[in-house]
Formats: sequence, C-alpha cells, structure tokens
Amino acid sequence: MENILQRKFIKNTDIVMEENPVLRELSQQVKLPLSKEDKHLLKMLYNHVSNSQDPQYCIDHDIRSAVGIAAVQVGVLKQMLAVKTQDNDGKTVKYALVNPKILEASDQIIYLPGGEGCLSIEEGKYPGIVPRHQKIVVEAYNLFSNQIERIEAEDFVAIVLQHEIDHLNGKLFSDHLNKLDPMFVNENWQSL
Repeated sequence: MENILQRKFIKNTDIVMEENPVLRELSQQVKLPLSKEDKHLLKMLYNHVSNSQDPQYCIDHDIRSAVGIAAVQVGVLKQMLAVKTQDNDGKTVKYALVNPKILEASDQIIYLPGGEGCLSIEEGKYPGIVPRHQKIVVEAYNLFSNQIERIEAEDFVAIVLQHEIDHLNGKLFSDHLNKLDPMFVNENWQSL
C-alpha cells in the first residue's frame, strides 16, 4: 500500500472504516516541535476537511463532506486532528491541533437533533441522539498559531471538537447513543 505521507491529498480509500480495530486504539502523544512528517500529515488532514466543503471537489474526488477528521481515521495513531466549521456568528473556525486535552466541560448537555455523522461510519448507519457538553475548554498545540492554546468552544464547534477528540481515545459517536433507545433525550438537554 502506498504511504499516505508520500502524497499531497487524502483519498476516499484512505479513510479507515469502523470495522477496522485501529479506530478503537489510543492515539499517541506527538512530540513538539513537529517533525516535517507530522506537519505534512496535519496539513493534509486540514486540507482534506477544507476541500471536502466544496461540493464539486467532493464529486470530482469521490469524498464525503466533513467538518473534522482525526489522524486515526487515516490509520495514523497520533493525537492530531483538523477542524473547519463556523461558530455561532458565522465566523470560520479552523484548527489543526496536536495533543488536545479537554480541561473543562459545562454541565449543560446539547445535541444535534439529526444526530452526528462520521467519515469512518457509513452514512445514516447509527441514527440517534449524541449528548455533548455545550461548552468546553481545550488545550492543544495549533499549527495555525504555532503555539499551545486554550480554546474555548461552544455549541456546534464544541460538538465537533468532542467528536474528534473522542477518536483520539478510541471512541466513536455511536458509543454515546442510548443502547435501549437511541433517540432518548433527557428533559434537561438542549437541542442545537
């Protein structure tokens, strides 16, 4: 198999699917400053997410649209992830993070009424409600600022970061579904 790091772009066939046990393994801490190889991988992850938000690019390259991806999803067990989405004000939020840790999480739980999706899971395979913290504080090295940052995220951005950090800990969104009733919603949770 061709080494993913020898290319500039991630292909659809590079995405590891849920049946692969690597997705259940813990990703390893990454040494800073980043090696040339790690920097290349992180840029590839971010570019994949960014490019996937162009519908024509998705068609031309046979990839699914995404707002985030973790290194383990391309078979690399390193604590790296990339996110590109919009905050509540419609401002573009972009991260290329290394060794992210959730330092704080609000008691308030939120969820997406349509459930979550994942590049590593067949679309629509696990409908259901995924409870997430409404606000989180994450500490991580961000490639874009070239420093360790404290990121305060809320609502959709917080959901995306929690989803991707879960990947680094061998978890999938489907693990959070209520096993008896996947559509279960606690009366104290808020729909986003």
